[in-house]
Amino acid sequence: MQGSLQIRGEEKKGRKYFVYNPQLDTFIRVADAGSFNRAAEEAYITPTAVIKQINLLEDTLGVKLFERTHRGLILTKAGKSLYQDTKYIIQYCRDSVTRAKNAMQDNGSVIRIGSSPMTPAQLLMQLWPRIQVYCPDLKFQIVPFENTPENAREILANLGKNIDVVAGIFDETMLDLRRCAGLALSREPFCCAVSVHHRLAAKDKLKIEDLYGENLMLMRRDWSNYVDRLRDDIWQNHSQIHIVDFDFYSMEAFNRCENSNDVLLAIPGWATVHPLLKVIPVEWEHSIPFGLLHSPKPSETVRRFLEAARLAANHE
Repeated sequence: MQGSLQIRGEEKKGRKYFVYNPQLDTFIRVADAGSFNRAAEEAYITPTAVIKQINLLEDTLGVKLFERTHRGLILTKAGKSLYQDTKYIIQYCRDSVTRAKNAMQDNGSVIRIGSSPMTPAQLLMQLWPRIQVYCPDLKFQIVPFENTPENAREILANLGKNIDVVAGIFDETMLDLRRCAGLALSREPFCCAVSVHHRLAAKDKLKIEDLYGENLMLMRRDWSNYVDRLRDDIWQNHSQIHIVDFDFYSMEAFNRCENSNDVLLAIPGWATVHPLLKVIPVEWEHSIPFGLLHSPKPSETVRRFLEAARLAANHE
């Protein structure tokens, strides 16, 4: 199998295995460094060797990956696309080895909890002592992952294979979109995240009128009906707030909020995602379910865990 990422299957002693072109590692290093010389220093090879690898990769793919300028190297549109895909593929290859090792140690009573900045496992860990009252034999394993659109699609659509549950916000629209199921444990109020340098950062609670004149970053329509209800409320009753759409909750969205001085819709559990943002409650009635995302057909162990989590949450 050969594609734009140079991922290929090769035969060795009758068995097929997959490798990725090591030139991709050099490409990532050059893109991150912004120069051939710095990338060469990091890789302990000569700049000439780095340039040859990039030239060969460009020739093989038939695309130009970098614009060479007097200020350094700039990724082309093709380069940016390849960079995103390559980072994902390489990290997935590395993570697959870790998952394989973890699978060997699985004794059938381990719950693998996916964790990312936007789906922090700490929120679930607060319930863990109560969960163990109902299932004392269960153990948990934190499986970190990078929160990207590609990971979100793959991980949530395949819950139960490498990750059993992910703690996060959801609604039926999102569950259908991601092909998974959800157990609601609480309702999280919508808050607003602002830069610590923003004029609103001095406040400990916001009135909706405080947002007048501000850009409010909301996930695009049809991602969540709870967000859409807030959007419609703003459009109908608070037109002084300017809504700015974005496509995905990732670190890029939090960085954009801090850099642009816009306001980002958030939940209390994201208070530690970005050190330069402050999450502030708002005096409105808008909220969203928070709970556990899991496979529509969970294993017996996961079913026991979900029931224990439900009981633990109800007795908080």
